[in-house]
Amino acid sequence: MALLVSEITVLFRRRRTWAMLAALAAVPLLIAVAVRLSSDDESGGGGPPFLSSITENGLFVAITALTVAIPLFLPLTVGVVAGDTIAGEASLGTLRYLLVAPAGRIRLLVVKYIGAAAFCLVATLVVVLVGVAIGAALFPIGPVTLLSGDTVGVGGYALRCLLLTAYVTVSLCGLSAIGLFISTLTTVPVGAMAATSVLAVVAQIVGALPQLAWLHPWLFSQYWLDFAGLLTEPLSLASFGDNALLQLGYVAVFGALAYGRFATKDILS
Repeated sequence: MALLVSEITVLFRRRRTWAMLAALAAVPLLIAVAVRLSSDDESGGGGPPFLSSITENGLFVAITALTVAIPLFLPLTVGVVAGDTIAGEASLGTLRYLLVAPAGRIRLLVVKYIGAAAFCLVATLVVVLVGVAIGAALFPIGPVTLLSGDTVGVGGYALRCLLLTAYVTVSLCGLSAIGLFISTLTTVPVGAMAATSVLAVVAQIVGALPQLAWLHPWLFSQYWLDFAGLLTEPLSLASFGDNALLQLGYVAVFGALAYGRFATKDILS
């Protein structure tokens, strides 16, 4: 437990972590300010239809910001954190000291992964909470009309925001496991960060190619944006379950690969 507390404390004390969280917080801020300024412009300006919902209810900022952040911004920051887990310690020369204590290699991997997963949760919460706050500050708020056409109060919307946060966090767990594995392959953290982030982009590109439809169900990004069931009445958790099962498979496979690599690796730094 002490090792886990230390890992999370160090992670969230880094300026880099706070800089990435600030960049994520800027996503809903920029969306809300842009929509506010365009709504004040008598010339209109057009734009995607869903942006008009924000002017009617500021609570839509959080959902819009999540939809924008999921394909690129969240995977990019998660790739940085996950890619740095082992390679970062090796580059600093602190990895062997961590293993001198009776921590054990598998325990260290688990702690590093939990730290990366904790960042996934915090990063998603930042986007949602900042979206709700700036939406309430700049626009009127009230009952929310769901995709099914039903209306829920602020309490019902808060429940769905929590479920969306959990959904996105789970979605990023597979990418975190991939980053952990890549991080065991090198002592250069920048390389592991870049490789993890690039894989997130490549997976989405492959997912958009109909010629590779047979591969789509196996991509870790397959269900990233498939959370419409959480915005209907009644709630549908089918995609949540499918997503969780897929991410669990990636965690199991790449967690095992990471341990297989790390257990036999000579630690020289």
